[in-house]
Amino acid sequence: MSKPSIFQVLRSPRAWLLVALGFASGMPLLLVGGTLSAWMTNEGVNLKTIGIFTLVSSPYTFKFIWAPLMDRFALPFLGRRRGWMLLTQVGLMGAIAAMGFVNPKDDPFTMASLALLVSFLSASQDVVSDAWRTDTLSEAERGFGVATFVMGYRFGMIASGALALSLSQFIGWSQTYWIMASFMVVGVVATVLAREPQGQRPPRTLTEAAVVPFVDYFRRDGALLALLFLLLYKLGDAVAGGMTTPFFLKLGFSNLEVGTISKGVGMAATIVGALFGGALLARLGTRRSLFIFGALQALTNLTFLALALLGKNHLMLAVAICTDNVCGGMATTAFGAFTMSLCNKRFSATQFALLSALANFGGRMLTATSGFLAEGMGWAGFFGLTVVLALPALVLLKFLPEGIAAPVPEPEPAPAELNAVPSVAR
Repeated sequence: MSKPSIFQVLRSPRAWLLVALGFASGMPLLLVGGTLSAWMTNEGVNLKTIGIFTLVSSPYTFKFIWAPLMDRFALPFLGRRRGWMLLTQVGLMGAIAAMGFVNPKDDPFTMASLALLVSFLSASQDVVSDAWRTDTLSEAERGFGVATFVMGYRFGMIASGALALSLSQFIGWSQTYWIMASFMVVGVVATVLAREPQGQRPPRTLTEAAVVPFVDYFRRDGALLALLFLLLYKLGDAVAGGMTTPFFLKLGFSNLEVGTISKGVGMAATIVGALFGGALLARLGTRRSLFIFGALQALTNLTFLALALLGKNHLMLAVAICTDNVCGGMATTAFGAFTMSLCNKRFSATQFALLSALANFGGRMLTATSGFLAEGMGWAGFFGLTVVLALPALVLLKFLPEGIAAPVPEPEPAPAELNAVPSVAR
């Protein structure tokens, strides 16, 4: 059976549903992050308060705590996955719109409360949309499924970042946030049109939803090695990413140059890399793709090392950003497909939330020290170190058992249990 091309995939209606759901997931992130910081800066809010506001993004880190609820319970409309997606998307429309009615300088507490609510709803939407993708996509479809979702996610970030900043210049921040809220209708329409995953028996109790995902995962051969791999795979890239913008500015590039090349061209390069990675993953398989894309992702940090040695050089800046984002997009696609393969579809919301939180943990911790590392080692030494940090995961990949990606088979439920499962909408 021949593998589909990128163009065949993009002609599929389901691919555009994934783009739309990715857009809805990417939209809220900057509205409580960089875009909100820009609004607060424009209003004259002091830097200490702006710094404290970064805490409103904490639900993204702790989303695995309430993920079992979304595995266990189905809402009385649209089914176990789409019902929660619709609820969080409608809630996001209201919460983002409410932010537009508040001035962050005059009422920072109310703004912080609304931003925290947006973060909670956005993290919850991520939990259930990740679960929907995991439940819906077959092994052969995962590469392109992740790629199209990443493409939509980046489009959402462009809308809530570059577009929102531009709109604020002309219509003000309140109206901008109301427009951003209306964009969430893209996700609502996609959720209504999507099909509910079928054939999976949900956990029978909340205890089962919270405990059995751990038992299910750790019964597998190589479970701890896989967790260590997840922790290490994007570590070098994450540490480098924490310092790239200060690095460019320290070399003498202007804000406009960094914004245009890094945020504009870089975002487009990530989308290209994700789609290209999806095409290659379908042909190479997940294991080979993880190794090849991971190695390329590491080697692209050498372009930053070259830029550090050359100094301010626009061509080298463009080469560094484009290659880093293309290879990073490819690695993200393979990594997402591998993470999905580790999830038992009965508990995919909980297991994906846990695995993705762990995968980001190491990067977050070491990124906090990246400034100290860059200062102590110099830029060339720092980016050389990020290449070395990527190597352990590539070595560890060779020792992962082949069976780790296959969930332990569950016994078939008795007829009485099947009859007790709530029906789900198609």
